[in-house]
Amino acid sequence: MIYQGNAITVARGTGNGGEDIAMLTFDLKGESINKLSSAVVAELDEAVQAIRAENGLKGLVIGSGKEAFIVGADITEFHGIFEKGEAYLVEMNLKVHEIFNAIEDLPFPTVTAINGLALGGGCEVTLTTDFRVMGDKAKIGLPETKLGILPGWGGCVRLPRLIGSDNAVEWIAGGGENRADAALKVGAVDAVVPNEQLEAAALDILARANAGELDYQARRAEKTGPLKLNAIEQMMAFETAKGYVAGKAGPHYPAPIEAIKVIQKGAGEERARAQAIEAKAFAKLAMTDVCYNLVGLFLNDQVVKKKAGKYEKQAKAVKQTAVLGAGIMGGGIAYQSASKGTPILMKDIKEEAIELGLKESRKLFAKQVERGKLSTGQMAEKLTLIRPTLSYGDFGHVDLVVEAVVENPKVKDAVLTEVEGLVSEDTILTSNTSTISITRLAQNLKRPENFCGMHFFNPVHRMPLVEVIRGEKTGDAAVAATVAYARAMGKTPIVVNDCPGFLVNRVLFPYFGGFSLLVEQGADFQRVDKVMEKFGWPMGPAYLLDVVGMDTAVHANEVMAEGFPDRMARDAKSAIQVMVENERLGQKNAKGFYAYEEDKKGKPKKVSDEQAHALVKQVVQQEKEFSDEDIIARMMVPLCLETVRCLEDGIVETPAEADMALIYGIGFPPFRGGALRYIDAMGVAEFVKLADGLAEELGPLYAPTDKLRRMAESGERFYSTQAQG
Repeated sequence: MIYQGNAITVARGTGNGGEDIAMLTFDLKGESINKLSSAVVAELDEAVQAIRAENGLKGLVIGSGKEAFIVGADITEFHGIFEKGEAYLVEMNLKVHEIFNAIEDLPFPTVTAINGLALGGGCEVTLTTDFRVMGDKAKIGLPETKLGILPGWGGCVRLPRLIGSDNAVEWIAGGGENRADAALKVGAVDAVVPNEQLEAAALDILARANAGELDYQARRAEKTGPLKLNAIEQMMAFETAKGYVAGKAGPHYPAPIEAIKVIQKGAGEERARAQAIEAKAFAKLAMTDVCYNLVGLFLNDQVVKKKAGKYEKQAKAVKQTAVLGAGIMGGGIAYQSASKGTPILMKDIKEEAIELGLKESRKLFAKQVERGKLSTGQMAEKLTLIRPTLSYGDFGHVDLVVEAVVENPKVKDAVLTEVEGLVSEDTILTSNTSTISITRLAQNLKRPENFCGMHFFNPVHRMPLVEVIRGEKTGDAAVAATVAYARAMGKTPIVVNDCPGFLVNRVLFPYFGGFSLLVEQGADFQRVDKVMEKFGWPMGPAYLLDVVGMDTAVHANEVMAEGFPDRMARDAKSAIQVMVENERLGQKNAKGFYAYEEDKKGKPKKVSDEQAHALVKQVVQQEKEFSDEDIIARMMVPLCLETVRCLEDGIVETPAEADMALIYGIGFPPFRGGALRYIDAMGVAEFVKLADGLAEELGPLYAPTDKLRRMAESGERFYSTQAQG
C-alpha cells in the first residue's frame, strides 16, 4: 500500500512489468458518493506526494470505488469558504492547482478510468491525466456556471487545449452533462468501453504509452502550452461565443460570459499564468450575490430532495394510477406519468374530453420524437401506458387516483365520493386543486386519511413543482405515496399544510394584489411588466394573469379574500374583474391585458392593445408617479410577507422548502434565491422598515408580522451560513 486515507487509497497494481502501476482509488468512507471536500483535497495532496516518493513506478490509474466517479466539490462548504474573501479563494485555488499540476507532471504516463458521473472538480481531476477512458454509461461535465461561478481547478485552462475552444465554451457556458459518445467525439476522452473493461483498457493505454506507441509527453505539452489559435481566430471564436452566450444567459447570470473571458485571456499563456487568471476570476464570481443565491438554491434543493426521500422510503408501491378528468390538464398528467413509466387510466364522462386528453399526450410525445429524445417505437410503447376509459371498470386495481376535474367544490366532492366507493380500501385519492381546502373536500369521504392534495402546475410537463397538501385528517401513508408518485413522475414534491391557496397561490395572490393597487394609482401595466421582467421574473404580472386566465384568477382571489379578509379582501373593483366583465380572459380567448396573435410556430404572441388600456382606465383612482424601485417594492413586499406568514403559520416547514416552491412553482428569479433569501439579502430590519412605510398608505397587505419585527430587532435571519435550510 502506497497511501491509505479516509477517501483515497493508492496501491500497486499489476502492469505488464509486474507491480509497477499506482492505482489511486477515490472511495469516501461512510458516503454513497465521492466529493472533493477540503479534507479530500488535502488527502489527494498527501497521496500524490506518496506516489512521487515511490520508486519503480511506470504509470498511474485514477479510479473510483463508488457508482459515480466524483460528483464535484463539496458544495455544502461553499458559503463558509466563500465568506473568507477573495484573497483567500485565490490562494486556495492556486494550492489546488499545485496538487493537480503535480499529477500532470508525474514522470510516467497517467490515465483516469471514469466509471460514472465526473462533474465539476471531478471532471477537472480527469483532465490532469494524460489519457481518459470512460464507461459507456458515464457522464462528464463542468456545471459550475449554474452555481454562478466557473471551473476554478483547471477546467477553463485544460479543457480548451484538449477539445478546442469552441467545444470547451459550449461545455463550460452550458454547464450540461455530456454522455460518453459525445465526450469521445470531441476528444475529451480517448476510449469508451463497458465498465467491467475499464481497468483493462486503462492498463492497456499505459502499456502502449510506455512502449512508445502513444506519445504521452506530446499530450502534456499540448495541455500545458498556449492554445493553438492565432489572434484573428481567437477574436472570431470568442467574440461570437460571447454574443451568443449573453443572449442565452441573460443579464442576471454573469458566470458563462466570465468563463469565456477567462478562456480567452488565458489562451496565449502557459499553464501557470492561465491558471492564475482562472483563480482570480473564480474568486471574483464567488463573492457575488448571484453566486451566493445559486449555491443557496442548490443546498435548498438538497433539503427538499432529502425530505422527499424520507417519505419515499415509507411509501407503498404505486404501480397503477388513474386520472379523473381528461382534457388538457388530465392529458398532461397522463403524459407525465406514462413518459416516466407508470401506467395510468384516463377517465372522463365525455368522449371528446378523452380525445382532447389523448391529443395532448400524443402532441407532447411527438415533440420528444422531434427532439430525438424518443424513437417512434418508444413513443408508441409509452402511449400504451395511457388507457382511456369512460367507465370505472378497472379502478379496483388502482393504487393512486388524481382527480383533475373543474375547480368547483361541488363537482370535485361528487367525483371524489363516487370514486371512493369503487376503489380498494387502501387506494390513495388525491385532488389536483389549486385553491380548494383539502379538509373541506375530505368532509364527505369515508376514508379521509387516504386523501390529500396533489397540485400540479400548468403546463404539467414543464413545471417541476407538485404541492402535496396535507388536510386535517390526511394520514402519513397518503402523503408518502403521493410524494413517491410525484418523484416517479420526475417532479419535485413539497409537502404543505392545508389553507386557502396552500403555499404557492397564497403567496402569489398578494403579489397580484400589489399589482392591482399600482394600476389603481395610475401605474401603466405594461411598464410594471417591463420592470418586473428586468428584475428577473420570466413574465410580468399582467402577462402572467393573461397566461393563468382572468376568470381563474378572479375565482382564486375570491377564495383568498374569504380566507384572509383582513388583507386580501377589497371593496374596489380591480382591473382583473374589469377584464372578466368584458370577456377578456387572457390567452385562452386571445385577449386580456394584451391581445394575442399566433407566431410562426403557432404559439400565442402578445401585442399591445389600446382597448385593454382604455378598460383599465376605469379603475384608476389617482395618478401617481412611480420609480422602478417603487414598483419593485410594491410588488415584492406583499409576496415576501405572505411567504413569511406561511412559514410562521406552519403551512410550510422550512425556509428552504418555501423558497424552492416559489422558484419551481411560479418562476421566482432563481438568482435572487427565493423570497426569504431576498429578505435576508436586504436585511430583515431594512425590509421591515420598507414594509412599514408602505403599510401606512396601503394597509394590512404590507404590514410586517410581530415575529418578523422581533427578528429585525434581534438581527436574526432566515438562513444562517452554517445551517442551510
